[in-house]
Amino acid sequence: MRDRSSPPRRFTGWHMAAILIAFFGVVIAVNMLMATMAIRSFGGTVVDNSYVASQKFNGWLEQARAQDRLGWKDDIALTKERHIRIALTGAADEPLTGSRIEALAQHPLGRAPDIALTFHGAEGLYLSEQTLPSGRWQIRFDIRHAGAQRHLLREID
Repeated sequence: MRDRSSPPRRFTGWHMAAILIAFFGVVIAVNMLMATMAIRSFGGTVVDNSYVASQKFNGWLEQARAQDRLGWKDDIALTKERHIRIALTGAADEPLTGSRIEALAQHPLGRAPDIALTFHGAEGLYLSEQTLPSGRWQIRFDIRHAGAQRHLLREID
């Protein structure tokens, strides 16, 4: 308990300096932490030259429209053993047999090496020979069937 006869404590410049230093110290520490986390989790560039990529954009749109006109449907799943299973059907819901499938599994943050996947199967149902480690993966599929091709990008957890 304070003695009432003593004068009240004054707020001085040293008090204000300590408050400012503490405030800006916290702000700078949080910014450094966020910058470090951002740099460590950045997997790299999506395209090397955004101008050149923008010039190709309309061609990519036309390729996507051509793929959609094929009417192919896909059902992609991960088995318990962590193989990729893909079921392919055509526009009339017939299985796409004899398709050639190549795929590349990429970790979205680039923390794990890419995994090339090969598939085998029949009656429109294909299974990867390789397994995927646990985690989140982006898989780029190249599917060729009867002279046509389709490119897919799917995420698997």
